[in-house]
Amino acid sequence: MADWKKEEQPLLYYKTKEQIEEYRKKPVELKLRWLEEQMQFFYYAMPEKAKIIREKLMQKKKYRFKDLS
Repeated sequence: MADWKKEEQPLLYYKTKEQIEEYRKKPVELKLRWLEEQMQFFYYAMPEKAKIIREKLMQKKKYRFKDLS
């Protein structure tokens, strides 16, 4: 087993206040594009069973919102 698996430490992600401020200055379109790319990556990396569950949940959500209109 790899050494990194033995530690079982959570993955921590830190940004400085300056880095956060720089990010806030970026155009909204750019931030949305990044978000879409991340979501696409996570979807492709998702196990097939999780994709099926996700699709079923999305269908239920569509029907709920359709009834509200």
